[in-house]
Parts: sequence; structure tokens; C-alpha cells
Amino acid sequence: MWWANRCGWWLLAVVLCGVPTDAADPLFQRKRNMVYADVHGVGLLVDVFVPTMRSNGRGIVDVVSGAWHSDPGKLRDHERAQIFEIFCRQGYTVFALRPGSVSKFTALEMAEHIRTGIRWVKGQHREFSIAAERLGLMGASAGGHLASLVAVTSGPAGGATDASVAAVGAFFPPTDFIKYGTVTLDPVKPGPLNETLRRLAFARGEIAGFTAAQIKQRVHSISPARLVTAQTPPFLLIHGGLDLLVPLQQSQLMVAALERQQVPVKLIVKPGGGHPWPTIAEEVALMAQWFDRQLVASRALPDVP
Repeated sequence: MWWANRCGWWLLAVVLCGVPTDAADPLFQRKRNMVYADVHGVGLLVDVFVPTMRSNGRGIVDVVSGAWHSDPGKLRDHERAQIFEIFCRQGYTVFALRPGSVSKFTALEMAEHIRTGIRWVKGQHREFSIAAERLGLMGASAGGHLASLVAVTSGPAGGATDASVAAVGAFFPPTDFIKYGTVTLDPVKPGPLNETLRRLAFARGEIAGFTAAQIKQRVHSISPARLVTAQTPPFLLIHGGLDLLVPLQQSQLMVAALERQQVPVKLIVKPGGGHPWPTIAEEVALMAQWFDRQLVASRALPDVP
């Protein structure tokens, strides 16, 4: 499957096998498996990485999802990419949010779980010494798709249900399931790709009873590149030039949609990069620097105790 990215992350794990990832890492204190919401008896979890050095007063919500699954292995992938180490070194508090998996939830449901998580983070901003209005959102692959979907559909800041963020970073995200590279996806037809799209778009993958127009509209509703508005926050997209799982075209479509709405956007193409690539930590550092410019805090907060 084009979204079965485990092999790429396995290679990354081999390359970065010496990276420290446990709670003893001096760069952060880790709060594991905090429950940020309960959905029909299913607890939704977040790990919080609090910098042990000086906090910059800003937070990052990192959507942990690979192939639209949020099992602990996907969290380890983000550790191996040094996401938490790099961001905490720069003073960010990182909220590694797990929105559930496609085996139980649709893309729209997972997106709503992320909005719930963002609201939870904002409600906890005093506890974690971050400014609620200085919140960034990021993800990779399926997590990048969900982060992008939330960013283009959450509306402006303000109000009791505010799930807005100030900036979004996404690594190699699917953004358009109607115009997907050279492949024509159709949730009505058989095949593993279409089956996954069907489960993303429809509860339990049940499509019977929907008209052709309703099916197309549902696919449209989970395609971020087709939902961009002028209120969408600034974006950074990073994509491998040789990505065989999610075509570079997917980020290019998102860039074009953002530019049409005059939303600030930057695309970084990693020459020869796949899905992902062994030196992706270098691009994680670039993303952290980009968030530095987007989430400008009025002042640095005191050292985290």
C-alpha cells in the first residue's frame, strides 16, 4: 500500500538506533498516556514532552498516525525521527496526540478527536506554561493528512470551541483523494487502496445506500487541498522528491490551493528522499526553526521546574 510506510520507518530506526528516547532524556520530562478524551468508552491518549531546559512558552501538537493507525509503534517512529528531542531542545512543549485508528474511526472522526485534543491542550496551557495562541500543529504521512484536514476546517480563533492553531507543518501528507498522482481512487471499486479510502470516508467502510454524488462529496470532505480557505494558518510542507508512497504532487496540490487563498506556504523538497529518508532529523530541525518564526512569543517563560 502507498500508505504502508513501516518499511521506511524501519530503515530510519536502524540509522538512528542510538537516539535516546526514554523519560531519562535530559532534554525533556515525559508524561505518558494521559487521557485527553473518552469516545464511546475508548480513551484517547497523549504523551506530553516538557522541556527541562528553558521553555519558550510555545506548544506543538504532534499528530501521531501512520497509515491512519495510532498504535505505540507510530509513537516510536516519531521518537526515532528525533521530533521530541529537537523541539524540546528549542524550548517547545510537545503534545504527541493519538487520535485513534481507521479500524475504529473515519478520517472525519479522527479529525474531530484532534480538535478535541487541541482544545484540551489550550485548557491545560497554564499547567504547561504555554500560550494558547502560540500553538503549532504537525504530523507526518497520515498524521500530516489529519493535521492538514484539521487546519483547513477548524475556523478562526476565538470562542468556546476554538480548535485553531497558529501554524501547521506536515511531512509528505496525502491531501487530495480525488486527484491522487496518476492513480484514480474510487471507494466503490475493489482493491486495497480503495478499501482504505472507503474506511477513511465511511463508518466501518459501509458505502451501500449512498449515491455517487454523496460518495464524491464525502471523499471531497477528507481532502484538505479542496477545503482551504483564507482563514487557514501558514503551512510548511516537506516532501521527498522520490516518494513512492505519497506522490510529491500531493504537497504541490496543497501549495497551489494555499497560494490561491493567499495563505503563506513553503514547500521543501528533499532531493532523493523517500517516505521517509534516513536523515529526516535534519528536516525536523528545519521545521522547528520555521515554527520559531511563526509562533513568535512575546516573552520567554521562566525555566521549567
